[in-house]
Amino acid sequence: MIGALDRTRAVRLIKETVDAGARTASACKEMGISMRTFQRWTQESEVKADGRPGADRPPPDTKLTQQERQAVLDTLNSPAYRSLPPSQVVPALADEGRYIASESTFYRILREEGQQQHRGRSQAPKNHPVSTHCATGPNQVWCWDITWLPGPAKGTYYYLYLILDLFSRKVVGWEVHEQESSKLAAHLLHRAYLRESIGGVSLILHSDNGSPMKGASLVEMLYRLGVVKSHSRPRVSNDNAYVESIFRTCKYRPDYPYRGFATLDDARAWVLKFVQWYNQEHKHSGLKFMTPHQRHSNQTDQVMDNRKAVYEVARATNPKRWTQGIRDWNLPERVWLNPEKGCDGLVVAA
Repeated sequence: MIGALDRTRAVRLIKETVDAGARTASACKEMGISMRTFQRWTQESEVKADGRPGADRPPPDTKLTQQERQAVLDTLNSPAYRSLPPSQVVPALADEGRYIASESTFYRILREEGQQQHRGRSQAPKNHPVSTHCATGPNQVWCWDITWLPGPAKGTYYYLYLILDLFSRKVVGWEVHEQESSKLAAHLLHRAYLRESIGGVSLILHSDNGSPMKGASLVEMLYRLGVVKSHSRPRVSNDNAYVESIFRTCKYRPDYPYRGFATLDDARAWVLKFVQWYNQEHKHSGLKFMTPHQRHSNQTDQVMDNRKAVYEVARATNPKRWTQGIRDWNLPERVWLNPEKGCDGLVVAA
């Protein structure tokens, strides 16, 4: 890149050489520039600045001095204006009879100083860590949530409380009520805890951030039972995916009364039938098409050994059809909730 001063000197030398009788082309060649470059430099009888993107240029006359720039920052960070945006600061200064710089200049300086966002008492968003849990057997990690069931009239609902075991996908507790309540959730947890006979075993209960999940009654029950509480990240809908998946399975059953349950007893009767089907009969795709009850009661080896034996007999009968080996019937030994990258978690499908 050739600066403006060097260009001026080159043009002056070329012109002196030409005035002395030399040819313009020869003088340009001696200076190491082309005739077209010399013509461009001398357009309108003055040497123009280098217009190329990477050229060195003197600062413009309109650029703020360091003192003016500091005055902008001092004003923006003063007690009177540190919580206001430049769009309000500049008019306020004008009302005081002061002008420091334009509104766009105020914004530009804030961006360059990293003060554009979260000024004053405003705080930057917090990075909430994801709740990651691993289960290697039943009754180690439970997930629970509440979903709406349609009532007899539009705008009326019943509430299904449901607790799911992460490892086996078995529904270990459920109830249907007319309201959402931390106290009702605490009673449900206590009954499920006693039914599964898991006293003295470390248990994690994961849920979202709803008020029943954080209410005093449930928190007290968790403390009494020695259960560790775990919550989804705020405003994140898929941190409790296993329960959301079973709710979808529930509401897409062919006999689901999508027009509404006539009474609370009807809703409880239907959910009872659904839970019995889900635990005892439903071939879960995330469990290699075993039922949650089989997984929960440690019948995995027996069921899978029988399937492998059937496939081995079929393979021996016609080996040409089995060039890639038999189907993989092995279940992972660990199930992850919100696994980090590299974790060997099972799929969430119900």
